[in-house]
Amino acid sequence: MQDAPITKAQAVAMLLNDIERVYYPGVMKLCPSLKGDAQICAIVDFAYNLGLGALKGSTLRKRLNAGDIEGALVELAKWNKGGGKVLRGLVLRRQAEAFLLANP
Repeated sequence: MQDAPITKAQAVAMLLNDIERVYYPGVMKLCPSLKGDAQICAIVDFAYNLGLGALKGSTLRKRLNAGDIEGALVELAKWNKGGGKVLRGLVLRRQAEAFLLANP
């Protein structure tokens, strides 16, 4: 038997729950030096997309925690591949995250 589809409202509620329970606290633990909602949102989005494990082991995290935003922007742009190929959607996503990160 196939599960019934969820509504948009249910999907949004599930997303917000995951962010509140998992991704926001995880990001704040891994990157306590983030300043302002925009930077936090950028890295929560990154972690939601790639996982907290990817953030934990990344040079991006090292740059963020060192206060090196310019270096973090360079590192963030590197996360643009899927299946070994540069994907336009990931390029655009990283650009949006970079904008938030650079404009706290």
